[in-house]
Amino acid sequence: MSSTLRIGLAGLGTVGGGTLAILREHAVMIEARAGQRIEVVAVTMRDPKKPRAMDLSGIKILPEAEAMAEEDLDIVVELMGGHDGAALRLVTRALEKGKHVVSANKALIAHHGLRLAALAEKHDRVLAFEAAVAGGIPIIAALRNGLAANRITRVAGILNGTCNYILTKMLDAEADFDAVLAEAGTLGYLEADPALDIDGIDAAHKVSILASLAFGTVPNFAGVERQGIRQITLRDMYYARDFGYRIKLLGIVEKHGPALLQRVEPCLVPVTAPLASVSGGFNAVEVEGDAVGRVVFEGRGAGAGPTGSAVVADIMAIARGDRYPPFTLPTAQLASAAAMDASYRLGSYYIRLSLRDEPGVLAEFTREFAAQHISVKSIVQREIAGDKSAQVVVTTHQTNEAAVRSAVAAIQNLRCTVAPPVLLRIHE
Repeated sequence: MSSTLRIGLAGLGTVGGGTLAILREHAVMIEARAGQRIEVVAVTMRDPKKPRAMDLSGIKILPEAEAMAEEDLDIVVELMGGHDGAALRLVTRALEKGKHVVSANKALIAHHGLRLAALAEKHDRVLAFEAAVAGGIPIIAALRNGLAANRITRVAGILNGTCNYILTKMLDAEADFDAVLAEAGTLGYLEADPALDIDGIDAAHKVSILASLAFGTVPNFAGVERQGIRQITLRDMYYARDFGYRIKLLGIVEKHGPALLQRVEPCLVPVTAPLASVSGGFNAVEVEGDAVGRVVFEGRGAGAGPTGSAVVADIMAIARGDRYPPFTLPTAQLASAAAMDASYRLGSYYIRLSLRDEPGVLAEFTREFAAQHISVKSIVQREIAGDKSAQVVVTTHQTNEAAVRSAVAAIQNLRCTVAPPVLLRIHE
């Protein structure tokens, strides 16, 4: 008879409930594959009085999360969320007490991952966080193991299912941003603070984790450039479609010599590209390696089943005896990378301008592009019924990012401009 691995679940919400259900429903299969029986023996929850469908008989219910670090456990599973407070204290104390830690908390790992990884190494414990990025997609395992022989050149993907749902629904239902945002809240898709989703903060947490794993760098959440989707209108969705694109919020990581590019931004993705067809609440990640080429992973990025699946995968890996540095390399070997200067970035761009509909306007704004040596690919003017302004959509050939931003800033200050321009990268 195999030994039993004793688990504590800190947090019994959607993911905690999904994790417990998977461990119970697949107990025989999991034991056979992991080599040990896995049993949840302790839990904590925000509201112990809340009615729950799951049977908790035989499981010790602890009064507070931090008490779990003092229990006789092999693995503490942190599913509370938040990058500080109880979650940070529990994970820190659990590692200090010689317990392995599994977490689905991207904010915690993005903000404190380096310190926690060093603590795990010091106590010869595992800190695992597959569920922190892209839900049920095993992207962290892929970077750590399956693609380990590759020199990674780029990682890009749809990392926030809520934003992908909003952008998909806007076009499919021909609804504006505010209406779809309200619906997403009603359906329970939004974080308690919607800004975490729609301002790209959630995706930025994940980008900083992926960058560290892909390029062996110190996690640097503060270094992630971030632009959310608040400024995207249904008009932009239509214009993008007319040009042969879909708008997606992408997380992008690239290494250029010693410099590291980390960014979250809405981009125009060609309809023929794999990422363009990813709809609703799904996530997808593209990885480019020098040996393997381009590999695409797609699946559900959140929810009880997908995220619980990733949590249980980490638990099973620990049960099998897998031991690895949290960020692939020991913390002492992780490099600090400088942010990539915008002057060296090249790309093509979509720019939507709201201008006075009067003679001479075309000459005014094109003069600013010429001043920055920007080659314009197309200019399309749309007249909107009941709107006294002209909607002008410009696309550029590949150009310098610093130059295009300078041109757009100058256009915003022109007398003929009636609303801030919308600038989106074309993701080729």
